[in-house]
Order: sequence, then structure tokens, then C-alpha cells
Amino acid sequence: MPSIDKIQAEIVEEFSFLPEWDERYAYLIELGQKMSPLAAAYRTEENIVRGCQSTVWLHRECQDGKVLLQSDSDSLIVKGLAALLMKVYSGQSPEDILQVDLSFFEETGLDKHLSSQRANGLRAMIDEIKAFAVKCAAGEV
Repeated sequence: MPSIDKIQAEIVEEFSFLPEWDERYAYLIELGQKMSPLAAAYRTEENIVRGCQSTVWLHRECQDGKVLLQSDSDSLIVKGLAALLMKVYSGQSPEDILQVDLSFFEETGLDKHLSSQRANGLRAMIDEIKAFAVKCAAGEV
């Protein structure tokens, strides 16, 4: 599994080929559409991320010292953002998740082109993933 920093560098490179913001939004939507659908069993109230204007489901597992994640959303752009987070975080160790500085949002300019509601939702997803990583590292899940 590539490191989180390597994955972030790949994301920045992918976005660098898309100079226009409408192309970047289209790419985000495409990433979300390519994501495997979340099983109905995981579309539960317990898996809804609070703080998102859209409905976002985040299924979390701690397996063999790795955090495994799956997500879905009823918003195409948010689903694309979730796909990026799944790419960066899923399969990583809890320690790596907790130590990494997520820089790809700034490096791609996504941070400046998200509405405040989407930015809040993104932060809520990241906070949920990190909170789960703490529990995974402590053996609480």
C-alpha cells in the first residue's frame, strides 16, 4: 500500500492536468461515480456523518491494524470528495492517519473552491475518520 503522502502526490498530479475548475468538478463527480456503491446494510443512521449538509454514510472497520473505509453520499460532488478521502485513508494504519497532514486540498486548490457547507462536511468526514483511527489504535473497535 502506498504511503498517504505518495497518494496525495498522485492526487495533486491528477488534478494538475485539469486547469479549468469545471473540469476539476467534473473529475470529482467522476471519482464519486466510480466508487463502489455502499451496501444497504451500511446505510444506517449510525453511519451518517454529522455536520454534512448532504447525507454522507461512512462505514468504518479496524482490521489487522488497518483502517478500512467505505462511503457514499446523495451529493455527486461530496461523493467525489469522499472518494478522495477513501483513496487517501482506507487501508492505512491508524498511526499514519493521525500523523499525516492532509495537504492535497490546498495543493489542488479544492479548499478555495468548495462552498462553506461542503468544506464543513469535508472537515466532519475527516474528523470522523480520525476519531475512528484513535479507537482502532487503542483496540476499542
